[in-house]
Amino acid sequence: MTYLGLDLGTSSAKAALMDADGAVIASRSAPLAVSRPAPGWSEQAPQDWIDACWAALDALAADHPAGMAAVEGIGLSGQMHGATFLGADDRPLRPAILWNDMRSAPDCAALDAAADFRGIGGNLVMPGFTAPKAAWLAREEPGLFEATRRILLPKDYVRLALTGEAVSDMSDASGTLWLDVAARDWSDDLLGATGLDRSHMPALVEGSEVSGRLRPELRARWGMTGAPVVAGGGGDNAAAACGVGALAPGTAFVSLGTSGVLFVAGDAFRPNTAGAVHAFCHAAPGLWHQMGVILAAADALEWLSAITATPAADLIAEAEAADTSGAAPSEALFLPYLSGERTPHNDPAARGAFAGLARASSRADLTRAVLEGVALAFADCQAALGAAGTDFESAWAVGGGARSRLWLRIVAAALDRPLTLPPAGDFGAALGAARLGLCAATGAEATAVCAPPEPAEVIAPEPALVARMAERRGRFRALHPAIAGALEA
Repeated sequence: MTYLGLDLGTSSAKAALMDADGAVIASRSAPLAVSRPAPGWSEQAPQDWIDACWAALDALAADHPAGMAAVEGIGLSGQMHGATFLGADDRPLRPAILWNDMRSAPDCAALDAAADFRGIGGNLVMPGFTAPKAAWLAREEPGLFEATRRILLPKDYVRLALTGEAVSDMSDASGTLWLDVAARDWSDDLLGATGLDRSHMPALVEGSEVSGRLRPELRARWGMTGAPVVAGGGGDNAAAACGVGALAPGTAFVSLGTSGVLFVAGDAFRPNTAGAVHAFCHAAPGLWHQMGVILAAADALEWLSAITATPAADLIAEAEAADTSGAAPSEALFLPYLSGERTPHNDPAARGAFAGLARASSRADLTRAVLEGVALAFADCQAALGAAGTDFESAWAVGGGARSRLWLRIVAAALDRPLTLPPAGDFGAALGAARLGLCAATGAEATAVCAPPEPAEVIAPEPALVARMAERRGRFRALHPAIAGALEA
């Protein structure tokens, strides 16, 4: 018996094959590109998702035919909030509008006033969420809005291709702004505020429940001898939590991916819209979670890499060498708001900045400022979660940025919390999705299957670095309103 996890990211699709003991046998990925046809826009063609997912699964089938033949359950994970508008034939009417698309910012205030999105949906109306994208479509492309018969999230469009079923899970659906997050059901009031009703929405299941079975022609394509079930799965962060075992209330992780996430699991719905905290259902029944989200974490380092024509790994190496040189770190500050910001500002117009540069500032100083700026943004998220009554003793560290020891030390100091590293291997969203696939196939409880691994290492906060980050945080917090005021002027 084996299980598949399929994670549809923004830059790639990844498939992970897991054995019955929970070990990853192999994984394969295929790249994805993002189209930006106008400033602030971010789109992908839904067919590109299918092509990338199928390519990853084809590669697994070619390299591990025995393992693929034994698949009994498949779990899905994916980028959240994207709007895939489908016509009566379930074909996309236009490119999908993604999570980091800001075009619907002008629609948010009116939508917020039209219904109790904060109370029922538990979240501020932000342009990254799905509902404002539908409002934008109704305003700017009314013909396509009228032709829309169904709206699916990205991973759920892949599910439709896998099973023929239009279904979503509670965690991903929480990010649409159409879900009654406490009741774990669609809200007629919130749908009505965007001119929609339940007929436009997929059915809902828990992340560990069965949503359908794989189509016969796809079973044959990948050499599967049975008829695998497809689990509800989860949004990327909830699935990552399942991969690292962050289900028990108070368990947490920090994700240093393209965007940055501070995720804390809970046993109740606890919104904090004043701090732009995301309050969502978890991928396991009876659980919820809160997130502070920053839009540019590793993406800020990639931006610096691009403008300096220097690989990100080399930038990190330079900053680490400077850190061990004995010289005092630069006083340069960096605001990582390159694409606007969510927590705690909810400001799509926010912009990044360097401050405190001197003639002696080096490329390593700029890199250090970027690493610290992202860490200080995480500290802002921590404060917003704290205002909602949520704290954590330690956090797992995941994502590509977690490969940098210096960055982990800085984040641990900014949060003043230990960061725990999982053992070598895949403990991300694809593994979490595979675990949910196992639950759906066997009926096992998600809280039992999605157990945390043995820690590989703990990065403890260093007192001197904690003091530095605490001192810098006040200046960091003062910089955003000053920059925003200057831009408005």
